[in-house]
Amino acid sequence: MPRKPLKPCRYPGCPKLTSGLYCEDHQGIMDRNYNQYTRSANHNKKYGRAWKRIRDRYIKAHPLCELCLKEQKIVPATEVHHIIFVENGGGNDDSNLLAVCYSHHRWIHKNFKSGEIKKG
Repeated sequence: MPRKPLKPCRYPGCPKLTSGLYCEDHQGIMDRNYNQYTRSANHNKKYGRAWKRIRDRYIKAHPLCELCLKEQKIVPATEVHHIIFVENGGGNDDSNLLAVCYSHHRWIHKNFKSGEIKKG
């Protein structure tokens, strides 16, 4: 299968070509900058190592996007969404989680301010 052409790294002054946004040399720098300056200060309190384990377990059990399956499409799930947000009292139990693809996750957060949609 043909690949997309490589693009220049977005880091200022970098001449390298990459398939992502940044070359390998600058991806780590940009990730650290994002975590330090853009991400909320309490993010790691809500989504730490324990959440990563829960998320990985849930994705393994539900490898396809649950919303795409309702539309009779087969799309791999890449995100785990809290039906009721953690800050609104939602927990990490399976009844409050939803395996979704990236586009459905963006759609949920754009169209539902509380993030709450019906599961099932």
